[in-house]
Amino acid sequence: MRIFGKVRHRPSASWRQATDRAFTLIGDGRYEDAGALLTRAADMEPWLSESWFNLALLHKFRHDWEQARAAGLRAVALLDRESGAPDWWNVGIAATALQDWPLARRAWQAYGLKVPGEGSPSAEPVGMALGSAAVRLSPEGEAEVVWGRRLDPARIEVLSIPLPSSGRRWGEVVLHDGVPHGERTTSDGQAYPVFDEIELWAPSPVPTWVVLLEAATEADRDALERLAADAGFAAEDWSSSVRLLCRTCSESRMPSDEGDGEHLDPHDHSEPGHPGPLGHRTAGSGSLWVPERECGIAAPSALVRGLLDGWVADSPDTREWRDLEEVC
Repeated sequence: MRIFGKVRHRPSASWRQATDRAFTLIGDGRYEDAGALLTRAADMEPWLSESWFNLALLHKFRHDWEQARAAGLRAVALLDRESGAPDWWNVGIAATALQDWPLARRAWQAYGLKVPGEGSPSAEPVGMALGSAAVRLSPEGEAEVVWGRRLDPARIEVLSIPLPSSGRRWGEVVLHDGVPHGERTTSDGQAYPVFDEIELWAPSPVPTWVVLLEAATEADRDALERLAADAGFAAEDWSSSVRLLCRTCSESRMPSDEGDGEHLDPHDHSEPGHPGPLGHRTAGSGSLWVPERECGIAAPSALVRGLLDGWVADSPDTREWRDLEEVC
């Protein structure tokens, strides 16, 4: 098979050596040095789709989406197979980051996915309603796994209220990678993938607040969560919904004790070492109810106090709040 006037063959030893060294450098975070080696490898073997796939991957790690799209398109032009290649998935991520919706549709279709409006050059965002999943925010730092709704193969809308250390908010849309790192299983046995965040795709204008509640019963706590949801926002009892996991546990298959397909807590806050017991107390753990709760609330500043006051007014003998603070 002749491509660019050359007979296609296995990559040379020099190509493999440069590529192997480049991925070692990528693992050390030395992207500039790795880029020089991968560019050299592409010059050696420009007829290999792997040369351009590797460059596209590097540009994805660097969030250089224009270059990732360009290298990805060169990679897919040299593919031997028609569908299912990871090269197309990387093109889809880059196109989504750039909001190049016609190319994103083409990429997901070429990968083998069913896309609404197939064959359409529409400039509207791809919408695929892929159900619930979990996403690991800040995967290279103080990682936190939260729940969300998949909008398409590369975007998740965050539906948990992230802890302030993540720098993320309820309602934000994050771009995520294609290969899951871990799973969360719910009480009905259903498994949900955990994807790693790449970057923030769309910010949320809704701030995050932390407040201390006195809720005499679980029903009192649940009433605040319903009240916030009815207002179009969210409240989450962090005292029961957040658990600490080591990174190894976080990236494995873990049960989500309260998950039932609708209420998918807990979400996970990862630490480098193993913290010992895997969870804080949870409503389903059988432990005694503790009235003092630390609660996260996602709501506008003009609404949040009224929301809390209304919650107390519905049952003043069993509810109280204090120490409201905006944290993200």
